Amino acid sequence: MLELAQVVLELTGSKSVIQHLPLPADDPKQRCPDITRAKNWLHWQPEVNLRRGLEQTIPYYREQLEKKPAARSGGRKSLVLVLGDQLAPAIAALRAAPAGAIVLICEVAAEATYVRHHKKKIAFLFSAMRHFAEELRAAGRTVDYVRLDDPDPPATMTEAVRAALKRHGAGRLYATLPGEWRLLREMEGWPLALDADVRLFEDDRFICARGEFAAWAEGRRSLRMEYFYREMRRKTGLLMDGDRPAGARWNYDAENRKPASPDLFMAGPLRFAQDAITRDVLELVGARFADHFGDLEPFWFAVTRADAEKAFEHFLRESLPRFGDNQDAMLRGQDFLYHSICSLYLNCGLLDPLAMCRAAEREYLEGRAPLNAVEGFVRQILGWREFVRGIYFLSDESYTRQNALSATRALPAFYWTGDTDMECLRRCIGQTKREAYAHHIQRLMVTGLFALLAGVDPHQVHEWYLIVYADAYEWVEAPNVIGMSQFADGGYLASKPYAASGAYIDRMSDYCAGCAYDVKQKAGPRACPFNYLYWDFLARNETKLQGNPRIGPVYRAYAKFSAERKDEIARDAARFLDSLT
Repeated sequence: MLELAQVVLELTGSKSVIQHLPLPADDPKQRCPDITRAKNWLHWQPEVNLRRGLEQTIPYYREQLEKKPAARSGGRKSLVLVLGDQLAPAIAALRAAPAGAIVLICEVAAEATYVRHHKKKIAFLFSAMRHFAEELRAAGRTVDYVRLDDPDPPATMTEAVRAALKRHGAGRLYATLPGEWRLLREMEGWPLALDADVRLFEDDRFICARGEFAAWAEGRRSLRMEYFYREMRRKTGLLMDGDRPAGARWNYDAENRKPASPDLFMAGPLRFAQDAITRDVLELVGARFADHFGDLEPFWFAVTRADAEKAFEHFLRESLPRFGDNQDAMLRGQDFLYHSICSLYLNCGLLDPLAMCRAAEREYLEGRAPLNAVEGFVRQILGWREFVRGIYFLSDESYTRQNALSATRALPAFYWTGDTDMECLRRCIGQTKREAYAHHIQRLMVTGLFALLAGVDPHQVHEWYLIVYADAYEWVEAPNVIGMSQFADGGYLASKPYAASGAYIDRMSDYCAGCAYDVKQKAGPRACPFNYLYWDFLARNETKLQGNPRIGPVYRAYAKFSAERKDEIARDAARFLDSLT
């Protein structure tokens, strides 16, 4: 009964409180049906679990209620809000609302400018939103689409919803909860701020519900992705042989750290031509957001569900078999290597995470992709993606302001221009500016690593990542930056800082060959800045980090340095950091 109540509250968005009361005299346990005979005689087995059954039942009764005069809504129409990163026909609010409800999709200035998003990111979302509206109309839905270039467009989401309720005479609003605290707090105020019956629903596109993650995390001394990932593997059955992982190993990270060779064939992502809708959006973004970061052209992203699925199928066929070996590699002139470039489609709702994992698993089961590649891909979605979302909502809005290492340096100006003599940073930032994309190692072990070693304010780093990448939403970006990249949460997410010298970048890329600095030199003006900044970072944070068992050996090595060597490191670091603007 408790499970039933919890699932009903989750699926309906109800704020009701569960009360534990004594059983009535007419004990419902005495009225539980015994279906043993049905199973034995008819060979019948239930095929619909509790959650799925309720997901099918609740909308039916809501629709029946909609046909009757509703006291709270005065018998008026219903409105369904769909946000720009909820472009899925099965989003919770669309499932819950009656078929005749009006769907509201809005281009809102505040959502495009609360940080100064990459021009290409804005264009992608606006075009995908407009195409999704057409998809809903084709399916028989009534859609109210508010464009940014409409006369007198609303400035905020609250203004947009209030105006739409009035415009349609609607008395009930259905909405799926957003993926960031900023907008969530705004929406939580709508039941009092709006003249409507407001019904908010959990976003159940994720494989692990917020409550499920909180239950997993409760009582644990530390939260580590690896153990969560294993639970998700067991839950979904992905890459499992009974109770054991396929291949008898949970991960294949050791096999997935090979540098790539420039002479390998890399198909790259599938590119799509611009249609009339996209061209209109590009013109709008070019005019309205000309001062935002990044290049608008070339624009080749998929902006429809059908094309996003084609892009993913292309990755499965052309790149997945080699993805595992080379997923951490970096090459000049190869922006994409064997990566899927589908995270932007996944995070806005055009692709489904579990379906993507199942499709990748099928490539392994049918012999078209090796296990290390498929496990590495599944881990990124089933493991890291679900884990960081859980971490984000297990925390609160203060998470992005954490600064465990007391880093205060301003973000260097070259993060916006790419104008630096460090080839690795110049390449990764230039690619980010051009494509609104860089893969996970470029983010973590180049741009993120430099910010960590230089002691840049983690909130500034967080905002930069949120701005520059087309797949960045706060729920996924903040834990990856604040927790993993900058260790600003003090080890809440990651077990150690991801700190390294230039040797790592040299091993995993060909960037160093074209650099003004020498990665082999440890000191002096021509030495790779990562080399002395690495040791300077450790020295600055010794009191906070030396007790960490995963980096204890590094501190023992540093302790053996001569006083002269330590002074040399400090001088080189000060000279270089003082040169930053």
